[in-house]
Amino acid sequence: MPPDEQDLLWLRATAQGDRAAFASLYRRHHGRLARFLWRMTRRRDLIDDTINDTMWIVWRKAEGFRGDSKVSTWITGIAYRCMLKALREAGDSGEGNVDAAALELAEGSGEGASDAARALVSEAADLELRDWLAEGLKRLPRDQRVTLELLYYMGESCEAIAAIMDCAVGTVKARLFHARMRLRNLLPALAEPGSQLPPVQAGTSRRRPPSGDS
Repeated sequence: MPPDEQDLLWLRATAQGDRAAFASLYRRHHGRLARFLWRMTRRRDLIDDTINDTMWIVWRKAEGFRGDSKVSTWITGIAYRCMLKALREAGDSGEGNVDAAALELAEGSGEGASDAARALVSEAADLELRDWLAEGLKRLPRDQRVTLELLYYMGESCEAIAAIMDCAVGTVKARLFHARMRLRNLLPALAEPGSQLPPVQAGTSRRRPPSGDS
């Protein structure tokens, strides 16, 4: 059975008080939520609390799911709003672990190269690209960075991102446009020593993201 259909069956069963179905839903989405929330903050305590708060809301409001989006999109949207609230209450800037995000983006470079010499060159280029991307992502406003990450790392559509972030599809597209433009302008400047750059956002880390194992 496709995952989306299975999620819907589990959610409907959860709405009827089926704890086993809820446990299956929790296990299915825990890792994905952990990886997504890690992009918003490096604090594992906030990530764990937010996942618990999210799934508690899912348990209480399962019956109210209208089916306007995929179950996974609905759950991610709840997690996003819970994390924003947690960050405000904690006074955390919540700019996330962008070094790990940049690593994932850079890892696809040079794929399929079979020549050893080309692999060495690609490795050096990837390291430089990773550093530039990390620096560029650190300087994006949170809304723009999260939008980029939902699209490219989480594989969400613009419509799903709009549902998750509770905004219009046009707003999502505008954020993507402005984020791309900022990165396009930032990356060349990062290659020039002494360039004037926007300040780095607080709250970055070089630790690897959580595996999401429960």
